Amino acid sequence: MPPLPAALTSSMLYFQMVIMAGTVMLAYYFEYTDTFTVNVQGFFCHDSAYRKPYPGPEDSSAVPPVLLYSLAAGVPVLVIIVGETAVFCLQLATRDFENQEKTILTGDCCYINPLVRRTVRFLGIYTFGLFATDIFVNAGQVVTGNLAPHFLALCKPNYTALGCQQYTQFISGEEACTGNPDLIMRARKTFPSKEAALSVYAAMYLTMYITNTIKAKGTRLAKPVLCLGLMCLAFLTGLNRVAEYRNHWSDVIAGFLVGISIAVFLVVCVVNNFKGRQAENEHIHMDNLAQMPMISIPRVESPLEKNHITAFAEVT
Repeated sequence: MPPLPAALTSSMLYFQMVIMAGTVMLAYYFEYTDTFTVNVQGFFCHDSAYRKPYPGPEDSSAVPPVLLYSLAAGVPVLVIIVGETAVFCLQLATRDFENQEKTILTGDCCYINPLVRRTVRFLGIYTFGLFATDIFVNAGQVVTGNLAPHFLALCKPNYTALGCQQYTQFISGEEACTGNPDLIMRARKTFPSKEAALSVYAAMYLTMYITNTIKAKGTRLAKPVLCLGLMCLAFLTGLNRVAEYRNHWSDVIAGFLVGISIAVFLVVCVVNNFKGRQAENEHIHMDNLAQMPMISIPRVESPLEKNHITAFAEVT
């Protein structure tokens, strides 16, 4: 490919870094600051939907946050690096240069190896999607303020002071709770489930990467087993949230939808199903050929055909 102008390359890289930095900062403000106020949702007296026992802190869960975040951040990085290295080495060994991306010259000095370029691109998009998923989930939790199944165990409302004579009486306001304010605030942020969204996003991104990238013989059964195993782990993560009374079914289902939607959008629309730049350029070239106007060529009558017509006319 011809060398790209140094100024254009630097501008594109700077623009992408600004977008990534803005995404990370927004996720930080959602996660670790009180910049965005959580909606205070009320409840009915003795509501059975929120009277489940408190399961304890998140660290005591069967799938603690440290384990989940470590797997979501580490496993895709390892799989993509190993996968891209294996594909690159296989193409070199078989001299399959037609399906290999070309080395790009940027500016006047920098050569980008196709292995490095593909790996950085796929991991960069995955990281962006990870933070985007976190932002979508946190935004939903802040806007809805949906209560956890164990909310009343943490809220500890004084039903006598609130005058709860009937189960249909609706209680609103933060002053209704007498428990730990930090735990109560966490119990107001459950919809959608962050754990379900992050786990299914990582599983779906890896599943689509394995399906579209690994083309070696003998993997016809190995690929479905591996992909279904990843999706099963994500499903069990969401199931565990419901079993431990940390989320409702609706929270987990919404989290699954958010994670799957972001993963599918990024894979299909951004990285083009993990195809190389060469495949993208060929697709664009074929589209341009299809849009070219048809050229009509005038018909030239052959001398033999002319003599045949004359002879036929004389006979008749």
